[in-house]
Amino acid sequence: MDCSNCIGSVDEIKTLIGHAESYYAASAIAAVEYPYLDGDIDADVCIIGGGYTGLSSALHLAEQGYKVVLLEAVRLAWGASGRNGGHVGVGQRRSQTDLEEALGINMAQQLWCFSLEAVQLVENLISRFQIQCDLKRGIMHLASKLSHAEYLKKEAERLFNIYGYDKIRYVEKEEVRTLVGTDRYIGAQVDMGSLHIHPLNFALGVAAAGASAGVRFFEYSRVEEYTDEAPFFIKTARGRVRADKIILACNGYLGSLEPRLAGRIMPINNFVLATEPLGPSLARELISNDYAVQDTLFVINYWKLSGDNRLIFGGGENYTKHFPRDIRAFVRRYMLRVYPQLAHTKVEFGWGGTLAITVNRMPGVGQLRPGIFYSQGYSGHGVPTAIFAGKLLAEAISGDGGRFHTFSAIPQKQFPGGVLLRWPGLVAAMLYHSLMDKIGR
Repeated sequence: MDCSNCIGSVDEIKTLIGHAESYYAASAIAAVEYPYLDGDIDADVCIIGGGYTGLSSALHLAEQGYKVVLLEAVRLAWGASGRNGGHVGVGQRRSQTDLEEALGINMAQQLWCFSLEAVQLVENLISRFQIQCDLKRGIMHLASKLSHAEYLKKEAERLFNIYGYDKIRYVEKEEVRTLVGTDRYIGAQVDMGSLHIHPLNFALGVAAAGASAGVRFFEYSRVEEYTDEAPFFIKTARGRVRADKIILACNGYLGSLEPRLAGRIMPINNFVLATEPLGPSLARELISNDYAVQDTLFVINYWKLSGDNRLIFGGGENYTKHFPRDIRAFVRRYMLRVYPQLAHTKVEFGWGGTLAITVNRMPGVGQLRPGIFYSQGYSGHGVPTAIFAGKLLAEAISGDGGRFHTFSAIPQKQFPGGVLLRWPGLVAAMLYHSLMDKIGR
């Protein structure tokens, strides 16, 4: 659903829309319902969007003494922040080799250090606020093709030799089979420095910390428009916020709210299922070390075990405004390609979510006009990156913009054809890469 086109009546939204019928929503802890904005209020900073970016920036600003208001169109973490695979990986969405070629070794090294800090920030928030979100360690990257295996091996060696990262190792096919219970993959990176979590409970924990620090959260409060100069006036159906600064944190749900940013991102849909709880023997057959897993296909498969030993498996995408009618069946066929032994295992949940990709698969961070900040386009690497971006936004607003400007210096491109013509180009590109996945290149 597009946050710029939500049903107008707050009561209708509450009746028809809640969190996706996902395993995460079914196992959510302390999902507080916040009021909708009714009337006019003042703030130092108004944040639009209640996902990881908005929640993180709200918490970090409030802890510095800012008066913060956050407006969310539906529920906090209703979008991708509450529906994703829960992988908290080091690095950026692009490999270090790619970043070195595109941006130079110095910038690549800075971005690598930022990524390590981003993962540590997630863990620190979990520890500091005692967030119960099934925190586990480790991610494995599985090579789907011989060329991918060679690449993963070289990249692991490079991370050790150039970046001094000693928490990653490469394993050959024989060991991969014992780690993930399938013959489908040729080799793997095993990364002990990354994490995985229950993403919705993590988001709700960050929100609770923000509320305790003084953030005022308003749900069911879709922003209809805002003025372009300070002091800013941000209008919803039933109220208005007057603020000195604005943060746009809508990501894949930006819609038509800000046309100057919409053409820099492409919303796409990704889909996930959760099985019934698995017995200990079967669970360890699938993932012997309880790490999260993702493969190297262009349209990736990714999976992990939940806190109660369900397999949470993500697979398949589409590029329309509509989800498949039967998401469980849609994702199940991807799961069975990896794990045919689960043919008789019950799938209890299936859900989808919308994320935003960019042309270069790096986040778009910046200041649209004086006082209007934004961060978007995490391209499937949003858990650590969005949380870290929220901290950088808070730093920039408080006057320490050095690291914010490092990220904002990464080139941001419009999708060819802009908002109106970006879809046909994306679909053609995705079909091409899907074909490459199938024929093994």
